Parts: sequence; C-alpha cells; structure tokens
Amino acid sequence: MTALLRTEGISKAFGGVQALSECSIEVEAGTITGLIGPNGSGKTTLFNVITGYERPDEGEVYFADRKITRLAPQRVFADGIGRTFQLTRIFPRLTVMENMLIAAQHTGTASRGRRFGNPLARAGGPADRHRAMELLRFTGIDGHAHALAGTLSYGQRKLLELAYVLVADPTIVLLDEPAGGINPSLIHVISDRIAELNAAGKTFLIVEHNMEFVMGLCHHVAVLDYGTVVAAGPPQIIRDDPRVLDAYLGIAEEDDEPVG
Repeated sequence: MTALLRTEGISKAFGGVQALSECSIEVEAGTITGLIGPNGSGKTTLFNVITGYERPDEGEVYFADRKITRLAPQRVFADGIGRTFQLTRIFPRLTVMENMLIAAQHTGTASRGRRFGNPLARAGGPADRHRAMELLRFTGIDGHAHALAGTLSYGQRKLLELAYVLVADPTIVLLDEPAGGINPSLIHVISDRIAELNAAGKTFLIVEHNMEFVMGLCHHVAVLDYGTVVAAGPPQIIRDDPRVLDAYLGIAEEDDEPVG
C-alpha cells in the first residue's frame, strides 16, 4: 500500500545542531500514526518541514504521491494537510465562534465581503456558522461559542484548535502534543474525538509524550532519536523495543521541546 504521507531522507540543521538526519517516515491512509521520542529528537521540526514552516537541507516530502517539499504553509494546508501546534495558536481576544469563522475564511468557503480587509467580514454566512457550531459541538465546547477564546482553559483551547483545523476538512491532521499539559478527563475527550474521526476515515499523525495516550490510540508508532527514526511498528512491538527503551533511558518527561 502506498503511503498517504511520507518523508524521504529529511535532514535539517540549525547552526551546529542537527535537528533531523536522513529522517524517513510513512503514514498510511486511514491510520493513526504516533511520532514519539525524547525532547529535542526532532519531532516538531519534522512537523514544521512537512507543513512548510521550515525548509529541509536535504530530502523530500510527498503527499498522495505528489512532492510538496518547500511549499508555503498555506499551500500545504490547501492541499489537505491540517495541523495544530505545541503551543495553541488561537485569537484570544475574539470569541470562540469568531475564531471558527476566521478558520472558515482561510478555507476559501466564505464568499461574502471579500473586498474588505477585516477577515470576519469574509465569513459568517449561515453555512459557515452551521459548520462551525457542528464542530464546536463535536469537540464539546459549543457552550463557549460566544465566550472570548482567551477565557478557555488550556485543554479547551486544544479542542478549539482541533475544531479550527477541522473546518477545512483536511485529508490528514497533524497534532502536536494534543494531550500535553491538560487534565485526564479532557485527554479522554480528545482521544475519543480522534478515534471517532479516524473511524470515519480521517488520517492522523500525532506527536505526543503521553505513552498511554499513544499506545492506546495509534495503529503505528515511529520513534525518533537524534533526528532519525530508530524504530517503527505496531505499538505492542514498539513498547518493548530495546532501541526505544535506550532512547528514553534517563530522559525526563517534559512538555517543552527546545529543538524538536
């Protein structure tokens, strides 16, 4: 089976720090793939290369057998790759619904008011609002639709960012630490929503430190260490792989990741 998303020999250095070294992964259509590794192993850098926020020094990125290496982030997004970030990127001074309407504008579905500079003037039609509310209801935060996004808890912001990405109905969703820094009850909500979307055909690539979350949700797991894949396979095999244990030996579990 041909991978929906794959990287081939991606290398990326920042000054004297080699963040990625000939890193190759594959994500099959219809699966949930986990990307794990100690802090600084290159996980977020790989996300950034895939989605156009960083340019690789070497290697290629393919999506649906088409080379997308070095495309601008908006082109990658338009092609069907949505992503969230380790630190949520929302508009805290706008309401939750306004955040969703801006997402609708970025998909190109909104048609009204395109001559105006205000992005909120470019969305807000009945279809946009209906879709936005459906997704807020799906993620369980519809009760906060008219609240300022800045008043949401960190976990609720993660759910808003997921709903924001889903407005575009991407083919694959890249999630950067969706369970990081949130309470266990919301972790279960996020896990359940991902599983439900996957059952409906959505493909996911997930960076995560929470091993219980990864091993209970993912079909396939790739392990990065020093910027390269040291192991890949089903969770039950990865869990006991000596290379994985060695990669994590002595590594403190922290949420922040200065390089990767």
